[in-house]
Formats: sequence, structure tokens, C-alpha cells
Amino acid sequence: MASDTLLVAGGRVLRPDATVVDADVLIDRETGRIEAVGPDLAAERDVTETLDAAGGLVMPGLVNAHTHVAMTLLRGYADDKPLDAWLREDIWPAEAALTAEDVRAGTELGLVEMIRSGTTTFADMYFHVPEIVAAVDEAGMRARVGHGVVTVGKDEAAARADVRESLDVAREYDGAADGRIRTAVMPHSLTTVDETLLREAVADAHDDGIPVHTHANETRDEVEPIVAERGERPLAYADDVGLLSASDFLAHGVHVDASEIELLAERGTAVVHCPASNMKLASGIAPVQALLDAGVTVALGTDGAASNNDLDLFDELRDAAMLGKLGADDASAVPAEAAVQMATQGGAAALSLPGGRVEAGAAADLAVVDLDAPHLAPAHDLVSHLAYAVRGSDVRHTVCDGQVLMRDRELTTLDEEEVVETARRRAVDLVARAN
Repeated sequence: MASDTLLVAGGRVLRPDATVVDADVLIDRETGRIEAVGPDLAAERDVTETLDAAGGLVMPGLVNAHTHVAMTLLRGYADDKPLDAWLREDIWPAEAALTAEDVRAGTELGLVEMIRSGTTTFADMYFHVPEIVAAVDEAGMRARVGHGVVTVGKDEAAARADVRESLDVAREYDGAADGRIRTAVMPHSLTTVDETLLREAVADAHDDGIPVHTHANETRDEVEPIVAERGERPLAYADDVGLLSASDFLAHGVHVDASEIELLAERGTAVVHCPASNMKLASGIAPVQALLDAGVTVALGTDGAASNNDLDLFDELRDAAMLGKLGADDASAVPAEAAVQMATQGGAAALSLPGGRVEAGAAADLAVVDLDAPHLAPAHDLVSHLAYAVRGSDVRHTVCDGQVLMRDRELTTLDEEEVVETARRRAVDLVARAN
């Protein structure tokens, strides 16, 4: 019996070494893997389906390594405030009013946005995780998900219940959606989770082979209390509680010093850079080039749509390259190739998930970018274009695990019109309840 194959034909292909070649991509849809990359592959095999990539660049699907997808419902709800006030005065009260149905609606809206802009994989820290899992399963994307834990302001019973839910969710849903969904235990941050409970959660997660994901060193207000109270840097504290394993990954890492960068490199812990959110909340400029120079795995994330305000990872690519130069005071810092790798290979490595590469044997997670728009002419350097000029709206096709999620800019797994309308209704109702 002939295998079920998908041919992405007639385009140019971005290889793992950042070179670009004219080639087709042949995908075995039964395994979700790339079978071959090369010229004229249609002549060698019977093909079940063909995606036309003529005039386009076939690249790895983008990896959004840190976000809170359902926060699309709070896009534009509370802007232009510093992080702590934004969270305590606006976001946490609104999130307290969230229902499971709200999270499903907000998640589906975010998935539509990501698929349309070429993202195939993401990491999500939020609540009502079963609804997120169901949405990801239906959409056909790949994700690492977890329940976000905040114990500050809760009594011991409620705090322990929150930690237990994160562990239970991680154990129950790991491997869901035919393996496309993996999980993590996700304490919100080093300052919002009680130390005893944090130690217990990290130990239990690692005993079960589950990674841990948290926010770290995002603002000075997060760093200074730890230094004042403990006499050590936040990541030294994180290391002490066991949080810096090679499977763990941290969001932001804005205010890390040289000792913490060295520690991250030694432990193999990845950092997810969220430049747009860091700029909007005035959190600071992460030392990305210093992290890369030290050998730290750096990925890219949008953070939530309430602090960005979109989930287009191409925007993040541009911001990362530009802000990296400003932070290093060096126009050669965070060059285009490095930024693209952060959004692809770096993201897959940080999340310990397949993808990030277009080569035989790799996961068939792809995006095809049209190159015929005026802002992409002339094509002197396509890697430069990916970092500085491509927009999410330039994506023509999106493929994850060998399945076509968007063909010729039409979604195949989600009803975009219905998703958008439902999310609009839910957002209005949520804000009314929160107020």
C-alpha cells in the first residue's frame, strides 16, 4: 500500500546551516517526518498531495517558546503600565474571572493567529489547561503546556492545591494529541511561589521526568528582593532549589549578570527572550548576545497578547535583532541568522520538542513564506529578509506534523470566522465580569 505523502514543491528551502537552496520537500504524513529534501522529488515518488511553494521560501515552522495564549481576550485591555501594577491591578483580577469557556475561546483565537503567521509550536503557561489541550489537539499544532502556579496571597491549603494541580495536569496530559502535546510544571516566578512549595514541585516534576518552566529575572523589582533577602542572585537561588536542569527553561532573563549567564551555560538551561513584552512593560534589555556567546540556548517568545499585543513571531524576530544591537551597543550583535535560529532551532531545543529544521528525518513542521511582496524585493539575502522584513501575513502555507494547517492562507483545522466571533463575545463578557 502506498504511503501517504505530502510534497512541498517548487520553492527554495532554508537549510539548518542557514543556506538556501532550490528544492522540494517530501513528507511522510504517517510518521509526520520529512522523508527527503532535494530537486524534482515528484519524479521519484507517487505523491498524495502537493503544496505549491513556487516563489516562496520553505522554512521551519516558528517556535513561540513562551506565551499565555488565552490572554488574547485581554489584548489592549490594560496598556502602558509597569509590570507589577499591570499584573496586580488589571491582569490578575481579570484572570480571576476567567471560565474554562473563556480560556478555550482565547486559546483558539491565539492558535488561529499563530497558524496564520507560520508558528507551528508553542509553550503555554496558563489556567484551565484541559481546554488548551483540546484546542491544540483540534488545531493540529505542537505545544508544551502547563498550569501556572501563584501561591502568594493564598493560604497553605489553596497554595498546595495550586501546586498539585500543576503536577497533576503535567502528568495527565503529557503525550496527548498523538504525542504533539508535552507538558511542564510551571511556577509563575521565583517571587510568586513559596520556597518550600517550589522546592517540592521542582523535585516532584524532575522525579517524573517533567521539565519546569518559570519567569525569571524579568524586572529589577523581581531581582532586588531576592538579593536583599537571600544575599544571592535569583538564578543562584533557582539553582539551589533544583530549577536549572538541562530540561528546564526560563522566560525573559532580562536582568542576569555574568555569574548567572555562566551558571545557565554550565547547567544547560535555556532562556526564552521576549523582546516586545520587555519593551512594552519597560522591563529592560536582555543581554542576548552575551547569552549566545556563553553558549546558552536562547529561544524567542511573544509572551501574552496583553503585553505585546500580537502573537506574530516574525515581529519578535525583528525586535530581537534590533534590540540585541541596541543592548550590546554593537550593530553586529544578534545578527539575522542568530535571530532566525532562535525562532526555530533554538525554540525547539529549549522546549525539547521536535522541529526547527528542514532536513530528512526532522519533524515535518514547516511554513512557506511568499517572496513576491514589494517589501521583500529585491532578494539579496533571504535570511536577512526573515529577520528584518517578513511579516506574518506573508505566510502562504503552514504544516505541522505533516498535516496542512493552512493552505493558500485558508485555515484547514479551525473555523476562523467562528473563532474570532466567539472570542470577541467572550472578551466583552469577561471584562464586564472583571469590573
